[in-house]
Amino acid sequence: MDDPNKPAQTAERIAKVMARAGIASRRAAERMIEAGRVTVNGKLLATPAFTVTAADKIVVDGKPVGTPDVPRLWLYHKPSGLVTTERDEKGRTTVFDDLPPEMPRVMSVGRLDLTSEGLLLLTNDGEIKRKLELPSTGWLRKYRVRIKGSLSEAKLDQLRAGIEVDGMKYQPMDVTFDRQQGANAWLTVGIREGKNREIRKTMMALGVIVNRLVRVSYGPFKLDKLKASEVEEVKQRVVKDQLGLNQEPKLKPKRTRKPTRR
Repeated sequence: MDDPNKPAQTAERIAKVMARAGIASRRAAERMIEAGRVTVNGKLLATPAFTVTAADKIVVDGKPVGTPDVPRLWLYHKPSGLVTTERDEKGRTTVFDDLPPEMPRVMSVGRLDLTSEGLLLLTNDGEIKRKLELPSTGWLRKYRVRIKGSLSEAKLDQLRAGIEVDGMKYQPMDVTFDRQQGANAWLTVGIREGKNREIRKTMMALGVIVNRLVRVSYGPFKLDKLKASEVEEVKQRVVKDQLGLNQEPKLKPKRTRKPTRR
C-alpha cells in the first residue's frame, strides 16, 4: 500500500528527461525512441508519447541514463577544420574529439561550418540547446568576415534591408565595413536567424567569396581572448540570469588549454 505521506513523483515525457540528461535534444531523443534504441524498466519503448518518473530505469543503446546534472553551459573556441557533429560518416575530426577528456557529455548549440571558426556554445542540457537554437530567442550572433574583393555601401545596404537568394529570404543583417587589407576586406556581420551557410550564401550572391569566418559572439556570450581549442565554463549565476533558470550558483568557471598538436 502506498504511503499517503510520501510525496508523489513527478512524471515527465521521456524525451524531455533524456534531453535534460544530456543524451540529445528533445527531437533527437524522440527519433532515438522511434528507432528502437531506448528501453524503460527492461521493456523496449515503441513511442515517445510516454512519461517516466525518477523511479524508472531508462537505458539508451545499452547504457543507463543517469540523474540529470544541473544545466551547464560552456564557451568553446572552434578551430577551422573540425566538423560540428558527434560522429562523422567521412571519418573527419569533430569538435567533440577536440574537447578535454574531463568534459562531461555535451551537445553543441547550433553548428559552425567545417572551415568556420570561433565561438561555439556547448551544453549538457537538451532543453537549453533547444531554447538557444529557437529563432524566437532572437539573440544576435556576430561574425568577423573576411571576403576576397570589396563591397560598396550600396551592396551592404542590400544585406541591411534583407536579401533573397535562390528563393530563400534572409532577415536584415547588421553589417559594418571595417577595413580593406590588400585584396581582401574585413566586415563585422550580425545575424539573428542563423540559416544554413547564411553569410557565405548572401556574400556570394553579391559577388564576393568569404575566405574566413569567425564567430565572435552569440547573444551575451563572447569569444573574447579564448584561444583555439580552449573551453571555458560559464558561471552558474550567469547561466541563471541569461537563461532564466531557477537554480543556485554551484560551479566555478574553468578554462582548459589543449596541448599543441603536431
